[in-house]
Amino acid sequence: MTGRTLLLVDDDEAFRERMARAMRTRGFEVWTADGQDSALRAAATHRPEVAIIDLRLPKGSGHEVARGIAAASPETRLVILTGYGSIASAVEAIQGGVDQYLSKPLDADELVAAIDKLERGRRAPLPPATEGTPSLARAEWEHIQRVLGDSGGNVSEAARRLGIARRTLQLKLKKYPPKV
Repeated sequence: MTGRTLLLVDDDEAFRERMARAMRTRGFEVWTADGQDSALRAAATHRPEVAIIDLRLPKGSGHEVARGIAAASPETRLVILTGYGSIASAVEAIQGGVDQYLSKPLDADELVAAIDKLERGRRAPLPPATEGTPSLARAEWEHIQRVLGDSGGNVSEAARRLGIARRTLQLKLKKYPPKV
């Protein structure tokens, strides 16, 4: 693996294009996709060495895209990128065959470092176990993420299942996850 071909899947056009441009200046050949369908087409056509996949996409999740890319291009190394990370989501990704799990915000140099780790054959470690009981804020955040995942990313359905207003859930999702 030379790690110089890259598929970048993210629905945030500004982030996707900025990161693609930065990775091209670092010597990568980069293809971009804004969702599941275009990502699967690009993976089947180009067979990139690495796929960077945002966890939250408008239709489907990053986990689904990763499984689809793995089926279409088994040699592609998979990296999940998210601004809404949780331990449960990271464990699901790693157990599902994802090679790295990275949190936003990150810059191109951090992404290159993660790809370098893949080239050296090291898999991402599972998130460290927290000492003792997690804080109430962290437990709430992880529960919300699980329910949102079970709802297929549908905020209205997740809010209904949680028994809170949709707007309240949207406000909670805008916040960064608590550290512990």
